[in-house]
Amino acid sequence: MSTATSSTVVPAGTWAIDPSHSKVGFSVKHMGIATVRGEFEKYEGALVVGADGSYTITATVEAASINTQEKDRDAHLRSPDFFNAEEHPQLTLEATAVEDGDDELEITGRLTMNGITNDVALEAEVLGADVDPWGNERVGLELRGQLSRGDYGMKFNQALGSGNMLVCDKVKIVIDVSLVKQP
Repeated sequence: MSTATSSTVVPAGTWAIDPSHSKVGFSVKHMGIATVRGEFEKYEGALVVGADGSYTITATVEAASINTQEKDRDAHLRSPDFFNAEEHPQLTLEATAVEDGDDELEITGRLTMNGITNDVALEAEVLGADVDPWGNERVGLELRGQLSRGDYGMKFNQALGSGNMLVCDKVKIVIDVSLVKQP
């Protein structure tokens, strides 16, 4: 669940995602020639940093909140061909190990999506910490990683005459979060 270190990049405490200043997104190649970007609009998560340098990270994303700016595509992504949002309404992430370094975190966790759980690795750049005008302590993180959608049972595809596939198997994860320290 966590890894103890002598000092932490993020100050000790419990930090919750501020959705109004955050984005949980992804990108995937379409036809091998273009990139489709999307995001999830409903999510929550917490980062707990212990005084001993331990980390606990948990997050939940609502699958039906997917938005790629194309209504018909979003409906297809919610279907059993992809996220199967009716049967598996949430994606969850729980960190199993966190290593911190100079302004970055290496996160290993268990991602459950479409009812299937696999290991995932994320690199997080810590952008800094500050106090907002209302007295809230904040920390900003940019997380990046990638996964195989096939590993999560998302096998829908079509071969094109060029040899490319309609949808690439590799999906890039792009998460930008502003976290607020909890009392």
